[in-house]
Amino acid sequence: MTVAYDNDNVFAKILRGELPCHKLYEDDKTFVIMDIMPRADGHVLVIPKAPSRNILDIDPDDLAAVAKTTQIMARAVFKAFEADGTTVQQFSESAGGQVVFHTHVHVIPRHEGVALRPHTGEMADNDLLAAQAEKIRAAL
Repeated sequence: MTVAYDNDNVFAKILRGELPCHKLYEDDKTFVIMDIMPRADGHVLVIPKAPSRNILDIDPDDLAAVAKTTQIMARAVFKAFEADGTTVQQFSESAGGQVVFHTHVHVIPRHEGVALRPHTGEMADNDLLAAQAEKIRAAL
């Protein structure tokens, strides 16, 4: 079953400039923002500019661009947060854990012995996200 792409999803609105975000990086095919409900400090989202629901329907060239940007951002958050490692996640469809139906990849800096925070649905403090965004931009 193929489900149509929803042009009114939150990431589509961010890409059109209709919703605010903490932009970290942009190239011709990808856009990177702070996750407003972070599971760890420095949690970012890599988003393709072209519409797609997830890995099941994304154009292979867009997926390659997302992978390249994911590596750039993994290196940046690793450096910015003096991390011990990173977690990279992509969820496809509801059964796979996807909540926003525009392809996106989570890049999360990790530290030994520190568990990910639970996904509560609560937004992080905007000033904290802005400060973390500056740290990441400086590491790029």
